[in-house]
Amino acid sequence: MIKNRIVSAALFACSVSLLLSPMAEISHARSEKQNTAPAPKAVTARVEFLEPANGSVVPEVFKVRMNVVGYKIAPLGEMEKGKGHHHLVINGGPVEEGKVVPTDAQHIHFGKGQTETELTLKPGKHTLTLQFGDGAHRSYGPALSQTIEITVGAQTGSSSK
Repeated sequence: MIKNRIVSAALFACSVSLLLSPMAEISHARSEKQNTAPAPKAVTARVEFLEPANGSVVPEVFKVRMNVVGYKIAPLGEMEKGKGHHHLVINGGPVEEGKVVPTDAQHIHFGKGQTETELTLKPGKHTLTLQFGDGAHRSYGPALSQTIEITVGAQTGSSSK
């Protein structure tokens, strides 16, 4: 009698094992499929001019719109990693990483978190460099900058809109 129960228990265990075996294979196959999906691509942080476009001819007074991707806009004084605000460098290049963006006529600070401004420049060719910096005006360096070239044309006084 005890021998029959042991044999019965062993047969039952083998049966369960055989029944679950295909389930394990299905589960394993599912997890392999899930693991083969490509990982989402990380967003590369960058700044960009939304307006004007590189190579544009603009009037003496024109709008500049700025954007940042992968970081967040924050006002002066907010010192959280991944946050900061824009600086616009007129006829100059990026500011070295970690250096404070100068305060002068060539470097415009947007410490309130502004993302657009109206700029007035004399006719001729100019470069505009958008530089992102932290809450203490320290530059995030060339990796978070963009330089474009524009040509400022003389205003005619009339609009063709």
